[in-house]
Amino acid sequence: MEAKKEQSSQPAGVYFRRGHPAGMAITALGLGYFAWVVFWPQSIPYQKLGSLGLFTRYLVDNHLELMYYGYWVAWLIHVGEAIYALILCNKKGITNGRARLLWFLQTFLFGIASLSILIAYKPYHRKKK
Repeated sequence: MEAKKEQSSQPAGVYFRRGHPAGMAITALGLGYFAWVVFWPQSIPYQKLGSLGLFTRYLVDNHLELMYYGYWVAWLIHVGEAIYALILCNKKGITNGRARLLWFLQTFLFGIASLSILIAYKPYHRKKK
């Protein structure tokens, strides 16, 4: 019920909503850990990370090149999601430049955690008489 109130309280052209902090934190931590593994694998305290450390050590020892390319593919996916967010802004009538920039940046940084909010947004359209 609150989401409907929130959506209708703003004109469609300026709609923006921040992503859920948990989704944003998971994405940031995941990409941060991924970067750490790819670019500074020698500095990771594998023993202190338990099962995650064992798995990470296996990936570093056996698939580091694949991890490197996977890291850049993940960022390319985020770029694609951010561009798609701009396309959705057009389709949903979000015309305010600041709102569009915020959607682009938030989706670029946090991916589907942000994009899912924009996908779910249903702008209010008045019926023509």
